[in-house]
Amino acid sequence: MAGLAVLYETGRKIKKKGAIMRLVIDCFKLVKGKGKSIGIYNLAQSLVQHLTATNKSGEHCEEIIVLGNEYNRKDFDIPGIRFVLMKGNPLNKLTCIVWELFLVPWKARKYGADRILFPRGYRPLFYRGKDTVIIHDLIPFYYDKHFPGVLNRFENAYIMSRLKASMKHADRIITISEFSRKEIDAMCPGSGSRVNVIYNGLNKVEASEEKCALSPQGAYIYATASKLPHKNAAGVLKTYDAYFHQTDNPARLVVVGIPGTEEFEISEEAAAYVTCYKYIQRTEDMHSLLAGAKAFLFLSLIEGFGFPPLEAMQLGVPVVSSDRTALAEVVGDAGLLTDPDNYAQTVECLNRVLEDEELRAGLIQKGYANVKRFDWDSRIAAYWEELSR
Repeated sequence: MAGLAVLYETGRKIKKKGAIMRLVIDCFKLVKGKGKSIGIYNLAQSLVQHLTATNKSGEHCEEIIVLGNEYNRKDFDIPGIRFVLMKGNPLNKLTCIVWELFLVPWKARKYGADRILFPRGYRPLFYRGKDTVIIHDLIPFYYDKHFPGVLNRFENAYIMSRLKASMKHADRIITISEFSRKEIDAMCPGSGSRVNVIYNGLNKVEASEEKCALSPQGAYIYATASKLPHKNAAGVLKTYDAYFHQTDNPARLVVVGIPGTEEFEISEEAAAYVTCYKYIQRTEDMHSLLAGAKAFLFLSLIEGFGFPPLEAMQLGVPVVSSDRTALAEVVGDAGLLTDPDNYAQTVECLNRVLEDEELRAGLIQKGYANVKRFDWDSRIAAYWEELSR
């Protein structure tokens, strides 16, 4: 009869055509704190938690199966998930290559996957079932063009080839910004009908009401960077050097992600006002340090999304951000956007944020409004709709 759902046998239950019986999520290669995938690990963890929380009565999926490892079991083996511990060492590169190229299709068939989700963006060479890859960015191609030799050439060539193959052959592609969608379309023309932009969900960050013990005395600017060139630690320190020498009473600078200033061009006078932390163990300390800042500076050269400015906005800290790549669409008008190579322009933005109380108040309120665009409720609804295709 017209209008009635078409039903068919699956061997266990009757289900509506198009619904997912079993969703398999490949998390075998994810190890927190290892490699360059901390953001992907956090996304996968949050995604699994929210998929599970919104599927308690099985309205979206009969079963969610996570293929994991001994290192991530504590984060992914949660109520509502069927966690399957895979053999092998995910820290061994050869093991990971064999896994992602050949073993995943066998595991997908073994556990009866109606769809398999790849949070890292790499699908196996040969898989004929329904699959979805999450491609976060195309930064490996950026390094190949702008910073050749910084990354291991063979490893980067392998990653680029795997990303190209995934873009070309995946049944569905999720990416995390319009910028990344355009990059994928340019790399793989005609892929647009298979690509869906779903912004990352933003987890709530909280800071202690007490002043962080890591905080310097007086007013300070908080910045994140790393030794990776695209994170632009050099630009952060050059900008601060210019700001320092143009200001009678400069705010200090705290940089999280580098061990010190020695490898970068900065005057001794300005360097004396800079505190660096390569890594902050306690998340609460990091957020409290950020919350106490008068401004947040983020001058990355390329991002597929960009969480740090949004975390600063959640904590009521005005943002000065690079205008490159996805950052303009994520930050919007809730922060001051600047050319990261234009130090004079960035210094002007910093001075405005630090000195103009009316502007500060306006940016703080816009920041609170902006982060609501990335709530998990709307993100997870979009994920379920996409995974059910």
